[in-house]
Amino acid sequence: MNNMGNIILEASGITKSFFKRKDSKLEILKGVSLSVEENKITVIIGASGAGKSTLLHILSGLDYPDSGEVKIKGTNIFKLNDEKLSRFRNQNIGFVFQFHHLLPEFDALENVSIPLMINGLSLKKASIRAAELLELVGLQERRHHKPAELSGGEQQRVAIARALANNPSIIFADEPTGNLDSQNGETIHNLFVDLKNKLGLTFLIVSHNPELIKLGESVLEMKDGVINTKT
Repeated sequence: MNNMGNIILEASGITKSFFKRKDSKLEILKGVSLSVEENKITVIIGASGAGKSTLLHILSGLDYPDSGEVKIKGTNIFKLNDEKLSRFRNQNIGFVFQFHHLLPEFDALENVSIPLMINGLSLKKASIRAAELLELVGLQERRHHKPAELSGGEQQRVAIARALANNPSIIFADEPTGNLDSQNGETIHNLFVDLKNKLGLTFLIVSHNPELIKLGESVLEMKDGVINTKT
């Protein structure tokens, strides 16, 4: 690992099982270890049900492993209590889901402003920052549209702007183009590369989209509950 660039995320020995019935458990992750380099796009591929989303939720602190540790920027996140973990996530991590999870009653500007206000910004400052982020993802003209008035690709770009709200060091994306047609998917792929280059962001993306895999500067394959490096 010493010949790599700066490591922003390091996971070791991650295990996770789910109980199907009282007497039967399903091992999803069987001791996953991986490193993610700063300012790179890393893609995790694998068959449906391979545990990719489960792993991503654990790496981002949305879920807990049965065993193992995750360090982000040197902080062992599972040694933090719930309140500190929540604060750490808010300040360091952005997450883009397959389904954008925008709040339907709020327009694009308000959806992006909400995490900023949760982080302590005034409505005015949050709105200014949200407008800048929407411009960054090419949606300044659509900022007062509600999710139902936006296309699927536009909704996902709002979700990406929201993930950028608090200047995260790393963006986790779970099948971010899984719901989109190929043209909108390509727009999102290009946006990820643009954001990585402009903002020095790190992306860890779970996908089975072969076009997205091409963007990965590092591609990891998940199979039978463990990770293999492909490139």
